[in-house]
Amino acid sequence: MAKIAVLGAGSITFGTTLLNDMLGTESLKGSTYALMGPTLSKLQRVENFTKKLIEKNNLSANVYSTTDRREALKDADYVIAILQIGGMDSYKTDYKIPMKYGVDQCIGQCVGVGGVFRGIRTIPVMVDILHDMEELCPNALLLNYVNPMASICIAMGRSSAISFVGLCHGIQTTLDLIASYNGVKKEEIDFLAAGINHMAWYLKLEKDGKDLYPLFKENIEKPEYYINDKVRCEVTRHFGYFMTESSGHLSEYLPWFRKNKKALDTYCDQPLFGGESGIGYKFHSGVAKKFEKTDYLSYESTDLKPRSAEYCSHIIEAKETGKVFKLNGNVINKQYITNLPDGCCVEVPIFVDKMGLHPVSVGDLPTPLAAMNQSNVTVQMLVAEASLAGDPELVVAAIAMDPLTSAVLTLKEIRDLTIEMFEAQEKFLPHFKGKKPKKIYDISIPDGTEGVPVPLDPALAVANRLVSLADK
Repeated sequence: MAKIAVLGAGSITFGTTLLNDMLGTESLKGSTYALMGPTLSKLQRVENFTKKLIEKNNLSANVYSTTDRREALKDADYVIAILQIGGMDSYKTDYKIPMKYGVDQCIGQCVGVGGVFRGIRTIPVMVDILHDMEELCPNALLLNYVNPMASICIAMGRSSAISFVGLCHGIQTTLDLIASYNGVKKEEIDFLAAGINHMAWYLKLEKDGKDLYPLFKENIEKPEYYINDKVRCEVTRHFGYFMTESSGHLSEYLPWFRKNKKALDTYCDQPLFGGESGIGYKFHSGVAKKFEKTDYLSYESTDLKPRSAEYCSHIIEAKETGKVFKLNGNVINKQYITNLPDGCCVEVPIFVDKMGLHPVSVGDLPTPLAAMNQSNVTVQMLVAEASLAGDPELVVAAIAMDPLTSAVLTLKEIRDLTIEMFEAQEKFLPHFKGKKPKKIYDISIPDGTEGVPVPLDPALAVANRLVSLADK
């Protein structure tokens, strides 16, 4: 019987989904669930709902709440992280301050200015969790749902030998779309997907050995299909492969879709996650406000639901029983994708059994896909390094290399934006010890200023000599 620690368990929607999945897994019968978070009242709402679920469905399980992380982790077999650092106040500045400078984000959680600052807020907490696990449950498996996934995983990989996997549901949900566009059942599709989190590519799509891509590509040329997913369809049209996240999210990972009004009006004009400005913050803040006033779990059905598309319960089941489970998960690259750097975070096929996680090597990605991934890997690795070192200048570098931000702002504007973000979120950045990027001022050049004499470049000297000869 396993002990499962859920960190950030006050998450009413996500936490209850995972708990329902695990309670509905026969091999986890009799398990203990330690619900941990900073606010006891939120934890107890989830605990009370879970106890009703256990009682009504005659399940064998124990559940309790604690604000003591070490107590939750002690002797745990599995640790599930679904926490958020900074809350809605930080998320608001993640969106509002960049928007003031002209950087229009849709989600702002994993990339861009918002993703960078969510990363540097969160990485120290995740590293502390790993160090507690080294002491209290060194053999436990960490299942991480916390964003920005890639930056956090890179930092964790540099900080500890604790076994972990980063989990997302982009693969599963996108397969529903692909199946509907091809008129087949999701379960009938054989696929190979790999890349980075929120930017993995479907390298193969087949049914009974037949390639599904020709029909898929034919359909996305039709307006009624294209309008549903403009950014993803446009990338597929130009580079040949579909990827695993919404159009709104992908529009933040690349420089072409949100850099000016024309691009936004053309590709990001659909509501919600089709590209709407700030929908990540607007959606989550709206949910948070509703849950402040009403305990929606008091109206929620306590019938045990079928297991969701989330990988979590299936991974634990595979570890407990040896029943092999295949997923796409996020791990530290060790030649799993050979044209992305070792030490970055990649999302690749993984098999799980009693012996643990077994990532699959997929070799090289098609070069354009690797290039698009690499543009974000560079930022992710800078975020991890900046947070671990407490170096604000590396934060400037990370934001300067972000594809969307660099398409919109100058270096001076990026630095000023970063300084303002540091000032707004200082209380969530104690590991920077009050440091922020240095201010750099514009250099004023008076009219008539001439440059000081400098040696000519040899090639330029030859060119000048040829010009002077030609004038004679």
